[in-house]
Amino acid sequence: MSRDNSLNVSKTTIPLFIRLFKQRILFLMLFPAFALTLVFGYIPLAGWYMAFVDYKVGHNLLQAKWIGLDNFKMFFVESSDFLYIIRNTLVMNSMTIVINLVAAFVFAILLKEIGSALFSKVMQMVAFFPFFISWVITYSFFYILFSFSSGAVNQALVNAGIIKDGINFLGSSDYAWTLIICINLWKYNSIIFLASISGIPNEQYAAAAIDGAGRFQKIRYITIPALIPTVVVLLIMNSGWILNSNLEQFFLFTNSTNWERMEVFDMYIYKFGLQLTNYSYATAVGMIRTVVSILILILVNRTSKKLADRAIF
Repeated sequence: MSRDNSLNVSKTTIPLFIRLFKQRILFLMLFPAFALTLVFGYIPLAGWYMAFVDYKVGHNLLQAKWIGLDNFKMFFVESSDFLYIIRNTLVMNSMTIVINLVAAFVFAILLKEIGSALFSKVMQMVAFFPFFISWVITYSFFYILFSFSSGAVNQALVNAGIIKDGINFLGSSDYAWTLIICINLWKYNSIIFLASISGIPNEQYAAAAIDGAGRFQKIRYITIPALIPTVVVLLIMNSGWILNSNLEQFFLFTNSTNWERMEVFDMYIYKFGLQLTNYSYATAVGMIRTVVSILILILVNRTSKKLADRAIF
């Protein structure tokens, strides 16, 4: 019997609990993450029961009247809200995912080609800085720049004679989608692409240089192909969040004049759940969003596996 076969036999003959006991330290390290996921991720799913009953605040949930799929019918049939909710969410989030991936992709390649290590590190710090700024401060910054009457950009355009009156960037529904996409672009993340680039062996670039390859040829034939698997994985992972939005961001940038193009699933659930206290309906909408997100993730993963032979599961 070969050594590999003997090792396989010895592994299969060792009882499962002994193997688990030998890995007890690893399981103890994993336990906090598992406990947090269980408590805050899966146990609250029992609250989905609320979507099928007529729950009233202050009453016993288990004694609430059973209404079946009435809340789901209300969202899809009796109300036209789902049309603009899905439209707003898909347009803004899909454009944000695509543009942010492209921006992070290009930014990482440019940083790789910078000769100065000091300048490259400074640019990385500048790029990561927006992630440490809260959305309240971000909104204040954009309000100072783009306010209709006192914004620095509008005042500069009016004083230069380019426009007669200020443009309502923050209030007009015509600029709502562009505003959110640009704001999200400000907080793109390229660290994963930078990590992927750092994993490319320098020998490949050295061999390409010996063969006479220039900078753009190295980018085209070495860097970009090495980053494609990372792009595919990020695209798959982000597809599962395409119906999720940052509630704090939309809460701050939504107002009475642009709400029709700014109301996404998170704002809609917040409105009916916490403002109108219709918890049953809000739970039903949240269920719809979660189930559709899972289906989108599975579909994108299967498509990627079939077309690019890349998948996360």
